[in-house]
Amino acid sequence: MASTGADTTVKAQFERAIAVVRAGDLQAAESICRAGLEQFPSDSNLLCLLGTVLVRQRRPDLAEEVLREVVVQHPDFAKAHQELGNALLAQRRLEEAAVHLQRTVELEPANHAAHYKLGKVLAVVGRRQGAEIATESSPQLIPIEDALAQAAALRGAGRLSEAEEVYTAVLARQPDNAVAYQLLGELALEQAQAGDAIVFLRRAVELAPDATSAWLDLAEALGEKDELEEAIGAARRASELEPHALLPCLIMADLCRHVGRYEDAVAAYQTGLRCHPNDRRCLLGIGHTMRTIGQHDDAVRIYRELVELYPDFGEAYWSLANLKNVRFEPSEVGTMQAQVMTDRQPEASRMYFSFALGKAYEDDCEYERAFECYQRGNSIKRIAVSYDAVATQESTDRIIDVFDRGLLDRGPGSGEPGSVPIFIVGLPRSGSTLIEQILASHSEVQGTRELPILERMLAQIDKRGSKGEVYPEVVRRLANDDLADLGAQYVKSTERYRADARYFTDKALSNFRSIGLLQLILPNAIVINARRHPLDSCLGSYKQLFAKGHPYTFDLFELGEYYLQYQRLMDHWDRVLKGRVLDVHYEQLVAEPEPQIRRLLDHCGLAWEESCLNFHTTSRPIESASSEQVRQPIYQTSVNSWRSYERQLGELIDILQPVLDKLPEDQRPTSA
Repeated sequence: MASTGADTTVKAQFERAIAVVRAGDLQAAESICRAGLEQFPSDSNLLCLLGTVLVRQRRPDLAEEVLREVVVQHPDFAKAHQELGNALLAQRRLEEAAVHLQRTVELEPANHAAHYKLGKVLAVVGRRQGAEIATESSPQLIPIEDALAQAAALRGAGRLSEAEEVYTAVLARQPDNAVAYQLLGELALEQAQAGDAIVFLRRAVELAPDATSAWLDLAEALGEKDELEEAIGAARRASELEPHALLPCLIMADLCRHVGRYEDAVAAYQTGLRCHPNDRRCLLGIGHTMRTIGQHDDAVRIYRELVELYPDFGEAYWSLANLKNVRFEPSEVGTMQAQVMTDRQPEASRMYFSFALGKAYEDDCEYERAFECYQRGNSIKRIAVSYDAVATQESTDRIIDVFDRGLLDRGPGSGEPGSVPIFIVGLPRSGSTLIEQILASHSEVQGTRELPILERMLAQIDKRGSKGEVYPEVVRRLANDDLADLGAQYVKSTERYRADARYFTDKALSNFRSIGLLQLILPNAIVINARRHPLDSCLGSYKQLFAKGHPYTFDLFELGEYYLQYQRLMDHWDRVLKGRVLDVHYEQLVAEPEPQIRRLLDHCGLAWEESCLNFHTTSRPIESASSEQVRQPIYQTSVNSWRSYERQLGELIDILQPVLDKLPEDQRPTSA
């Protein structure tokens, strides 16, 4: 490797960047490398590491530019040649990649990964003899290591089933190979098979109890299956093994937040900060935790500290904007404008800046500029998510077909009758958090959060059907005992999120698609549908950068089409389950709070309590984007906010025409 020179400062920058790469924060690593290169523009190690980071960020063209500079200055720097080969491979320039991979193995004959990759490239371009030589090279490596390296290459190429076969073959030869078990666990996680991953990773840590990375993988897998307390224990074990490592602290803190152990979460973030002062993820996590538990001023202070420390950190600006009731300073707006325009910003960061800047312009009533920012941010996000509008429509067709009056008219006795869950369903930004906060202010109701339970149960229901039969069609085959069992399973799964209250809320909005199933498995369940003007609902979602879920919200056309499917399904439930679902209109709720809250409580069978009218004084953690808004008394300033954007919403208005035509004339757009 080329020398970094005697200067300890550049060495410290390099080591810091390496640590951040290992922790998985490529954006932070890029920033550290670039900051170091401003002081030491010719340092080969920093340049090579920057190129490596850019390759991992899938920006191979920029990586190539950086790495070519390194190999020109240091033609014997094997790592630079290897990463340049990877950058060229990512651009499908195989012949050029082979040149640099060949140079890598000449400089490092024991670099099996380079040998293997070179062999695959040469085989693809038709140079068979060279391919055979390359793949047979490095004989000093033992066969197991050779197999694991080949499996790693297969994983990198997306050939996961072949990689799994290699790992399984390794275990056939070495049944106690902890590395193979861990890699099988990682492979299962990549394929969303968390249950299998847990089995493999538990075996890995049994065989290698000091393997920090295996404990972290196990924590992730357990978290995916909602085994959160055990997941926290796995993360804690990793932290004990490497007390100065940052990643275990971050994982443990995030898991603690997920189970509502907010003090423990802050403590874990602070442990990370002691070893890694001013780490952006720790500070951001503390800010998010403060927001959740209602410490608004502390959250603002921490977010602004982040903005000052890292002016190019878009997520900090969006976190400020997402508080909804914070206005940006002119200097902060200027910084965001500059960051959106710079070519050095990764797309993910540009997305955060776009949404935050949209909020800043909206606060200044510059709606056209605001919409341009929201549009830019959404277009970036849409590329990164997967959503199929046709599949949504087909799924809606099948649900309507299956859950007809005949199926839903089963007599009493089907389903679990004991507990009383209150399901709050609908679309985002339609008042669901306000409804939940009102109900959670009642002495007999415990507010939980958006529970993932019902969605996971749908996958389990598939296993109860005959071969090839899946949800929803499989429900037709279920006996009353099956339905009662599913209801009991749901109630049992909620216990980790609640105490002993008989009434409890579940605010997973997408449960509107499962109202028919709820009728069968939980006959005592109460369903509240949060409604809002279609354009306000859709626009609110379009302006909201959801961290996960709701993939249909990042494109106006898809958003409008999804709303139509939602309306179509709710109309169906109204026909076949008359009176079971209560529509609560946001506009009516904020205009006439007391009569609407009385109506809501009556539907739930709850007695009137004044605390429900004073919901904003209720102290409870709130995770949703509306957390700050529902900690204030009711206000009406958000009603008809779509009118400020009517000129920009033409496409959405056209799609929603069938719904808008049914509204009173004074609630329709002028173009409708």
